[in-house]
Amino acid sequence: MSLFDKFQPLAAARATLGDVSPAPIATPIEAVLSATRGRIGGKEVLLAGTNNYLGLTYDPSVLRAAAEALAELGSGTTGSRMANGSYDSHRGLENELAKAFGWSSAMVFSTGYQANLGSLSALAGKGDYLLLDSDSHASIYDGARLSQAETIRFRHNDPENLDRRLERLGADAARALIVVEGLYSMLGDQPPLEEFVKVKERHGAWLLVDEAHSFGVFGERGLGLTEASGLLDRVDFVVGTFSKSLAGIGGFCVSPHPELELMRLACRPYIFTASPSPATIAGTRAALRRLVEGQDLRAQLHRNFNRLYAGVRELGYRMGSEQPGPVAAIILPDRASALHHWRSLLEAGVYANLMIPPATPAGLNLLRISLSAAHSDEDVDLIVGALAEINVPA
Repeated sequence: MSLFDKFQPLAAARATLGDVSPAPIATPIEAVLSATRGRIGGKEVLLAGTNNYLGLTYDPSVLRAAAEALAELGSGTTGSRMANGSYDSHRGLENELAKAFGWSSAMVFSTGYQANLGSLSALAGKGDYLLLDSDSHASIYDGARLSQAETIRFRHNDPENLDRRLERLGADAARALIVVEGLYSMLGDQPPLEEFVKVKERHGAWLLVDEAHSFGVFGERGLGLTEASGLLDRVDFVVGTFSKSLAGIGGFCVSPHPELELMRLACRPYIFTASPSPATIAGTRAALRRLVEGQDLRAQLHRNFNRLYAGVRELGYRMGSEQPGPVAAIILPDRASALHHWRSLLEAGVYANLMIPPATPAGLNLLRISLSAAHSDEDVDLIVGALAEINVPA
């Protein structure tokens, strides 16, 4: 017997992908040349498998702010926010996030994963309830495990199913936190957010929206699906990440409830983790300004993903979502077909993501393409053209 025995099924699944280089999982990107180009296997490729939705990773204002902070404030904080790692810039970013939403409070975390882990585990404790969409991200489920709250799953994007579960709680629904996402990263689908808000209000529950993949993408100021749906005054918490549209690393929780400030005293992933580096915070602040004012970027991003969806549908592929968005998930019949598509695209000069069980919902095998505002019409045409040329093995 060995501690490693439990990993054998995963090793067997990985072996079915073969040992041909480059690897389709955790593919080594040898160099990143721009927001849309990189080098894999010695070959320049179009990057269509990142979450760089606004294309800000090479934005001059972001790079300049990060470089200046690195030179002035050093490479790291070497401590948590509760110790020596709380700089003026951390609080500055929190104030700017809260102001963008028009809300009273915001907390910054070292990663987006920790934003969910910390927020859920601090907000919901023993005797409380967490109601999670069944397709929730792993960080949401891990936050639920850490919280000690009773966790109840409801069917994906199903407000009626949520309504029935809250009905059973009766008066205890006042201690229930509902969690949904603004855009689900595997299939690219969006929730019926207004219907979820109505259910939440009917039962007196609380609602947290994880806008990790929708922040920067939807809404006049890019604040996510909550803003785009006109619901900023009807949700309780928004969690997001810096690693997608904000082109960095970190995360946040923002709320109209001033009591969010008390969470700093109880949130273990916040208290016991080193705070983000000064360069990370400075770059994120610059990216946030560009995001809020970035209607031009969102217009180009929407143009790109609408063109991609139209082209892929015309080819007859089955999509993970009927709603066009920055994530286009192509559902393929089996692992072999998904792997064949991934390798064929790479040979054609396009890097996308291969997504297979157990990481995917309902055991689906997916080819996941994500676009950014930095992609051009020609880039989108290259992707669609490469898909059109793929010959599926008999």
